[in-house]
Amino acid sequence: MSKAKTNPGWFFEDYSIGQVIEHGVPRTVSGGERAMYHALYPARHALYSSDAFAQNCGLAKSPMDDLIAFHIVFGKTVPDISLNAVANLGYGEGRFLAPVHEGDTLTSRSEVIGLKQNSNGKTGVVWVRTTGQNQRGDEVLSYVRWVMVRKRDLDAPSPETVIPELGASVAAWDLILPEGLDFSSYDFAQAGEPHRLSDYEVGEKIDHVDGVTVEEAEHMLATRLWQNTAKVHFDATVREDGKRLIYGGHVISMARALSFNGLANAQMIVGLNAGAHANPCFSGDTIKAWSEVLEIADTPVPSVGAIRLRLVAQKADAAPFTLKTEDGKHDPKVFLDLDYWALMPR
Repeated sequence: MSKAKTNPGWFFEDYSIGQVIEHGVPRTVSGGERAMYHALYPARHALYSSDAFAQNCGLAKSPMDDLIAFHIVFGKTVPDISLNAVANLGYGEGRFLAPVHEGDTLTSRSEVIGLKQNSNGKTGVVWVRTTGQNQRGDEVLSYVRWVMVRKRDLDAPSPETVIPELGASVAAWDLILPEGLDFSSYDFAQAGEPHRLSDYEVGEKIDHVDGVTVEEAEHMLATRLWQNTAKVHFDATVREDGKRLIYGGHVISMARALSFNGLANAQMIVGLNAGAHANPCFSGDTIKAWSEVLEIADTPVPSVGAIRLRLVAQKADAAPFTLKTEDGKHDPKVFLDLDYWALMPR
């Protein structure tokens, strides 16, 4: 009798606290990733678009968009963490630790830091801290995410509940700036907008105006590109409604790209404080976005400041600045609520 060689994915009862999972498969980043990313999303931030602009900002060349690194590192975790997921629930304590360039090879590993079986006995929540490394062993990205995963055996005993204590946000002084980054000669005309850090105020809200309708083909291309094999994104028979969920990272990148209109100079993402995929997104939905300034901070480089932003993606027919209902839950027309740090010229 032949032994099964295929991987059905991990189920809730397969995880244990302290477990370390080395994810396959190493991936060498090429210029194709950048071209495809800019084809999938209307990404226009200058630092990621031009070697000359990046060199004027003290870098050797233009790095990959930070979210390209996120997608690649995240995608590798899917077969081991969320292949049998019901939903990806949230993010926290994320830091972008080093730029990723063409030719870098990325790998991922995760440590299980929390477990909680749900009251229905059919699913549970798994918390993992994932780290992405390049070929030199340098960490390029670290973040926590939690995901709801199905149980294989409903009679399997529930593990001891461990809910990790996560910081509400990454402290500004813990943000890592790329070596050499300097905005003292920043070219605002080439960047596309004149607004510097001092032009923004805490509490200010920015409507990013533009919208993009999500198509099935581009979503499927994105999940394949980032090797995200979660069943809910690929297999229409997994869900009772017969719909494939749009990959949450696709919504993140779309909203970030839309935020260019009003935040063109929020160049590099350096922190991921919190995030929630509030409601599912499906093909045919139109995404619009808005941002709120949560915090402004100094960095060790006088010409570079840090801006903490809440980025919200919502349906096109939602009222401006829609977020939560009176009961404190996310409005049904909100797709994404993301809290992140970016670097901006002072």
